[in-house]
Amino acid sequence: MMARYVVRSPAARRGFALVALATGVAPLVLTVSVLLRDPLELIAAVLLVGCAIAAAWAALVRRGWRRIPAAAIAVLALAATAALPDLRAYLWVLVVAVLVALSAGATRAALGHTPARAVSRTAPARHGVLLMNPRSGGGKASRFGLAAKARALGVEPVELRPGDDLRALAEQAVANGADVLGMAGGDGSQAMVADVARRHGVAFVCVPAGTRNHFALDLGLDRDDVPAALAAFGDAVERRVDLAELDERVFVNNVSLGVFATAVQSPAYRDAKAATVVRQLPDLLGPDAQRPDLRFALPDGTRRESADLVLVSNNPYRLEHLSGFGTRQRLDAGTLGIVTVTANRAAQVPALISAELAGRISRFPGYVSWSAPEFVVDSGRPLIEASIDGEATWLAPPLRFRILPDALRVRVPRDAPGTSPAATLPSGTWATVVALLRVLGGRPS
Repeated sequence: MMARYVVRSPAARRGFALVALATGVAPLVLTVSVLLRDPLELIAAVLLVGCAIAAAWAALVRRGWRRIPAAAIAVLALAATAALPDLRAYLWVLVVAVLVALSAGATRAALGHTPARAVSRTAPARHGVLLMNPRSGGGKASRFGLAAKARALGVEPVELRPGDDLRALAEQAVANGADVLGMAGGDGSQAMVADVARRHGVAFVCVPAGTRNHFALDLGLDRDDVPAALAAFGDAVERRVDLAELDERVFVNNVSLGVFATAVQSPAYRDAKAATVVRQLPDLLGPDAQRPDLRFALPDGTRRESADLVLVSNNPYRLEHLSGFGTRQRLDAGTLGIVTVTANRAAQVPALISAELAGRISRFPGYVSWSAPEFVVDSGRPLIEASIDGEATWLAPPLRFRILPDALRVRVPRDAPGTSPAATLPSGTWATVVALLRVLGGRPS
C-alpha cells in the first residue's frame, strides 16, 4: 500500500489515529489475557508481539529492498509467538496478525500525508521535452527504453551525447516552445535542468534514472519504477518546491564539505559509498590528520574555526548516516538544513564510526544541526573540497548558500507514492506513538 496525493480531513486522521493506537495495544492486551498463567511466557510473548508491531510499521513505510527485512522480522516474531506452548491456537495467531496489519495501515493513514503547501492537478504538457543522460545509473535510460516510451506519450526525447552542454540543450528546448522540461539522470543533472526550468517559469519532471536519486525519493516518486515518472507529462499533480543555491549554482539535495567531500574524491566512492566513507574515516580523522579549515557562525553568532564535516541541504534532512544521507520531510519549508560534525581526534573517532554504522549519527556528541535561509562558509585556504549533489569539485571561499523558496514547479504522476519516507512516519516506535497521540488530540503530528 502506498500513500497517494490524498488530503484527509482532521477528523479522518483522528479516526485513523484512534484505530492505530487501539489495534496496536489490542495484541498486547490479548497476549496478557492468554498468558497470565505463565509470567515468563508472558514476558516473551509481549516482547515478540511488540517486535512484530514495530517491524510491521517499518515494513509499511519503507520502500524497495528495505521492506524485506522488516517484513521478515514481523513474520518471524509472529511465528515465534505462535510456537510458545500456550499459544498454539491458530485463531489467536490470526487475530494478532490482523490487528498488527490494521495498526500499521491506520498509522500510515493517520500520519502519512503530502507535506506540500499547495498541490494542484494539471493538464498534459503541450510540448514536453525529456533530456536523457544515457550514462547515468549504469545506463538506466537505455535499459528502460525511456526514449521510445517518451515518444509514445507525445514527449520529445533528447539524448545527451559526449561533448554536449546539458544546460544549452535545456535552454534550446525552452526556446523551441517546451512548456514542460524533464530530466532522466542523476541529481547533478536534475539540478541543472531544474535551474533552467525555474529561470523560464516552465514546469519540471524528475525521472529517477541516476544512481541514488535523493531528489526523486523526497518528491515521493517510486525510484524502482523509472518509466512510471513519465506519466507526469500527462494528467499530473503539480506543486512548488524550493531549490538551494551555492554562489549562483543551484543544487537540489546537498553540498558537503570536509572529510565527506574528501571521501567523495575517492574512485571507489561511487560503487561503495558507505564502505568507502567508513574505511577512510580513521585516516581522515586520525591524530595526524589535519582538520579541514572551515569557518562559519553558529545560530547564536558564535564563530567556529573548524569542523570535520559541514553539510548544507535544500531543506533539512532526517539524517541516519553520513554516507547514505537520509530523507527530507518536505521540500517547501523555505530553509536550508545545516549540519556540522566535529570529533575529538583522540577519543571520539571510534564513537563516530559506531554511530555511522548503527545509523545513529544524529546522536553523536559532536553533531549540531539547525536551519537558516542563508549560510556562509569561509576558509584560509585558496580552495575547499566540496561535493555538490554527489559530484566532487573544488571551490574558492567564501561559499555563500541561500534557499530559493518555491522556485520550481514540479509535476508528479497522480498515482506516485506522494511522500518521502521522512514525511510518512516519525523516527522510531515511541515517536510514532507520540505523533498518533498528537493527531488524536487535534494537533499537528
